[in-house]
Amino acid sequence: MMAKILVVEDNLTLAEGIAYNLRHERHEARVAEDGRAGLDAVRQWSPDLVILDLTLPELDGYQVLSAIRRDRNAVPVIILTARGEEADKVRGFRLDADQYVTKPFGVLELLERVNSLLRRSTGRRGEDARGGHAETIRFGDVVVDTAARTVTKGGRPCALSPKAFELLMALVRREGAVATRVELLKEVWGYGAFVLSRTVDSHVAELRRKLEDDPAAPRHVLTVWKVGYRFDPGA
Repeated sequence: MMAKILVVEDNLTLAEGIAYNLRHERHEARVAEDGRAGLDAVRQWSPDLVILDLTLPELDGYQVLSAIRRDRNAVPVIILTARGEEADKVRGFRLDADQYVTKPFGVLELLERVNSLLRRSTGRRGEDARGGHAETIRFGDVVVDTAARTVTKGGRPCALSPKAFELLMALVRREGAVATRVELLKEVWGYGAFVLSRTVDSHVAELRRKLEDDPAAPRHVLTVWKVGYRFDPGA
């Protein structure tokens, strides 16, 4: 599974070391040494995955990630940083980072996270190509085109962040069954139980804010107290 992977890291020795190991795994790897060069590379080279440091010259990692998502680019992003504070992780998750690796890290761990994200990303593309999950989903005045990954509400485009869209699909696929926060974290973010459950809660809040008529009294994205969430398409 060869992929194009961009490493955005201002420590050139570290960046080239990561790139070397990625190439050893038969991926195509490029390095950008500052945030602006990294953002330009994402837009021009269209990588399959980005490994992104937070502390960068020109534009910091948060600014780069925010710009990527504003472009409606759902490329998987692994944040690679020395910052291990809870607030930094929450901010990264809210900008739709896929995974978060704290320095110092093990190369094998990083490679496994890369390959795990690529498998999930390739699997979703393959399902759409085969038509496995390509369909139109309707609830209330919301229409979801799963193949195009677009959403409208009341006939108007409704821009969901990439992770919010995947969270919606994870709930819809359960056909009314309850999903725990841990299950959703594993399925959508690829994380285990140690990751903050507020990551799920903040994206549920986005779904309600954008898709529900009254976010304070949701009819479709429902909370199951002390368990998790479920989806109800309604009548």
